[in-house]
Parts: sequence; C-alpha cells; structure tokens
Amino acid sequence: MEALNYTLFLLINASADPSPPVVSMAVFFAEYAIALVPLALVAGWLRGDDARRRFLIEACASALAALFAAQVIGALWPHPRPFMIGLGTNVLPHVADSSMPSDHLTFVWAVAASLMWHTETRRIGSILALVGVPMAWARIYLGVHFPLDMAGAALVASGSAWFAARSGRWFEEPLLRVATAIYRPVFAPLIRRGWVSP
Repeated sequence: MEALNYTLFLLINASADPSPPVVSMAVFFAEYAIALVPLALVAGWLRGDDARRRFLIEACASALAALFAAQVIGALWPHPRPFMIGLGTNVLPHVADSSMPSDHLTFVWAVAASLMWHTETRRIGSILALVGVPMAWARIYLGVHFPLDMAGAALVASGSAWFAARSGRWFEEPLLRVATAIYRPVFAPLIRRGWVSP
C-alpha cells in the first residue's frame, strides 16, 4: 500500500522545475480555497431560515469532530510528509508534522459531507466537495501530502458527518437558540432593512 502511495504521489507531484502559473494555481487551491467554506457557512446563515441554520450548526460540529479525529490519528499513527523523507519536489513550505490525514481536506469535506446529508443544503455541500478535489491535487502537487492522506481525509470526514447527523438532535436546538440570541441584536439594522434573514 505504501509503495502505491509513493507511486501515485510521484505521478501527481510537481517536477523539479515546475511551471510558475501552475504553482500559483496550486498554491491558491492548497492555501486559500479553504476560505470558501466559512464564507459559505456565513452566507447560509445570513440568508437562511432556522431549519437551514440547524444544518449549518451540524456542519460545524462535523468539522470540529473531524479535526479532533484527525489530530488523534496523527498522534497515534504519525506518518511523515513526502519532503520529510526526501521524496519528490516540495514547493510549499510546511511544518514537519504528520501527514495523515490532510487537515485542510478533512475540514472541507467534513463540512461538505454534512451539508450533503440534507436535501436543503445538498447543492452547496456538493459544490464544496468539488472544491476539495483541486485542493487535494494541489497539496500533493506541492509536495506536502500523499494521495492516501486525502483518502484518509475523506473517510474521517464521512464518519464525522454521519456522527453529527446522528447526534444533532442533542445540540442543534440549544446552539441555535444561543446563536440566534446573539445574531439578531447584532444584525438588527440589517434585518430591519431586509438585507439578511431574521
């Protein structure tokens, strides 16, 4: 399995003299595309009703559970990044910690999988899941992750989305009440103008 992991990595990883435009595109997806997730969650909250907001809270819980699981996996099964073993080309500076699973992809796909669980949010969840595909490619291309790190992220994200969906009834309503109690006074001027949902 590790031999296959290395082989796939070398097929995707940048050459010793990579194209600057391709590197720039890869850096965008590897480092900055993740910002689309919180932007989507905020936009969904501002324009959504209480039912949709419950699903957004569930997606946040899925992300937190997934990131916690990723940290546990990294601690129990430390796996070196490609540049830590001198494999391939490293274009993106990164701390030398465990590679499995990718935190970036775990976060993005945990939110996406949770949103895809529900009909009302399936479309935006699918879009975010697709954003994760070039992100996965980019982090391998730039030399900071292996392909199996992305497979691990997908598994952890799927598990956390399932867990959040199954346990949501215990936390969604209380958190919705707290968040709404804060949101409505703060955004009252915009709510009155009809710019955001109450």
